Amino acid sequence: MSAREEYERWLDQLPAQDPLHRELEQIRGRKEQIEDRFYQTITFGTAGLRGICGAGTNRMNVLTVGRATRGIADYILAYDRQNPKENVCDRGIAIAYDCRYHSREFASLAAEIFAANGILVYHYPSLRPTPELSFAIRRLGCIAGINLTASHNPREYNGYKVYWMDGAQISGQVSEGMQAAIERRDFFENFTRPSDPAVAKKEIVMLGEEMDRAYLSYVTSLYCRTNEELKRDLPMVYTPLNGAGRVPVETLARERGFTGFHLVEEQADPDPEFTTVGYPNPEDPRTFSYAEELGKKEGAAVLIATDPDADRMAIEIPDGQGGYRFLNGNQTGALLIYYLAQHLLDEENGHLPRQRDEEGILSDAKARVRGSYAMIKSIVTSDFGAAICRAHGIEVYEALTGFKNICGRIPELQKRGITYFFGYEESIGCAPGVSVRDKDGVAATMLVAEMAAYYARRGKSLGQVLEELYQTYGYFADHPVSLVLKGQEGSAGIARIMAHFRANGIENFGGLRVAQKIDYLQGYQDIPPSDVLKYVMEDGSWFAMRPSGTEPKLKFYFYAREKREEAARMKAEELAKAVQELTGPILQE
Repeated sequence: MSAREEYERWLDQLPAQDPLHRELEQIRGRKEQIEDRFYQTITFGTAGLRGICGAGTNRMNVLTVGRATRGIADYILAYDRQNPKENVCDRGIAIAYDCRYHSREFASLAAEIFAANGILVYHYPSLRPTPELSFAIRRLGCIAGINLTASHNPREYNGYKVYWMDGAQISGQVSEGMQAAIERRDFFENFTRPSDPAVAKKEIVMLGEEMDRAYLSYVTSLYCRTNEELKRDLPMVYTPLNGAGRVPVETLARERGFTGFHLVEEQADPDPEFTTVGYPNPEDPRTFSYAEELGKKEGAAVLIATDPDADRMAIEIPDGQGGYRFLNGNQTGALLIYYLAQHLLDEENGHLPRQRDEEGILSDAKARVRGSYAMIKSIVTSDFGAAICRAHGIEVYEALTGFKNICGRIPELQKRGITYFFGYEESIGCAPGVSVRDKDGVAATMLVAEMAAYYARRGKSLGQVLEELYQTYGYFADHPVSLVLKGQEGSAGIARIMAHFRANGIENFGGLRVAQKIDYLQGYQDIPPSDVLKYVMEDGSWFAMRPSGTEPKLKFYFYAREKREEAARMKAEELAKAVQELTGPILQE
């Protein structure tokens, strides 16, 4: 069915008074608008469904949410029939939502559809962080979980993150099975709506303070140092960017006794417009403008931001010139890895003599932890953290992007007797513990605060520690580039670029010879198939490219390692320039 035909079908099926019908009437005769809304049906990407809110098959609305929910209910019911001893329906499904437009409406609709299909529902009554949902799934023994959130996307977006019983986002056979079940459903079937009495078929249990406290207790179990080891009056600034992070982070900071912990009041309360920030992605340094203003006033040693569903976390540190500099996910991850590895050394070997701190990082790097520990990073994440892990005797594993893949490797490691140490990726996300199988911005925030306070007690700033790491392991420069290519034409352009690079045996980029080309399309070693290309140069620099699973972007990741910072940065930028010179003409085809 063409986009135009599907558009007319929606107009015919929707009552005239329905807001979606009125919205579609407003675009009558506007071919480009109709095409964009109906040229495809929104499908599972890196984190489930995600798209702009509005009328159409390629939009987030009550029909796309209802269809997806009924399909997932079908999948769960089929799983129940195949595994009758697991009591799947009684194990239930946990549902959370964030501050975005329609999140609460979509969450209520999903809850009632599941309940009407005989599946127990655990439902949060107000916004909660994504990591708490992941925690609740495991804590309650649920078969699945849903979070209505678009994470860090612009305000016009919403999303539908789906989790399986392990607390990780769906992948592999589960994702494919759910997608197939959804596709067997039509948008206009008689799904249960909020007023339908059929919801009485199964109970909807509201979650509250007990689960909140259980999650907070889990976060505190990740702390490394005692209060006596910390400078708890160290000035710090935190912003939840008008999302779900405020309550848990503020509670934990108060209970830890961080008297210098300051909240950005303008961004403290939920705001679906994200009035103060626009694009609420802490990966963008512009989101720190309010935090920087407060940080300068308070003399803050670190600024911390979480995105609206509090799974992502980013930081800024003083730049030595009265301002602040942004640290990307690779840098923040390296700092946390070193901090946690040093704590692990202390735990296993007993607290070493005080001169270890005075001797500096070079001597520390020679110490190695006993036992078998593993760090997991994505295939597009810098090797900085990996170098630190290997120096400490911690194994390094890779996974595809997304924490459904990173945390998805935890069970296999556990079966082999390997202890999970840390997981992260370059896009400011990390999973510090095993009870949350997703990015955990709340736990990451508290660990960064503790880390800053620990080093401050020893007379060091985070900037000084980072520089020491560079001196020890080399300067790891990264230069990410994203091509934003919207709509059907943009999708076609992304496909052409990926096809061109696959089809052509490019031997060098900007004078750097290619030593290895890795195409993950059919899988590579123990990494499953994905639309990713990676080029490793003879000098060790490398880049990867992949279409985003959540946004209309083609993402490039450029990396170089040198003894000097400037040399590493220039090499990464030159590599990026050489690749971009090839992509431009392809888009003009």
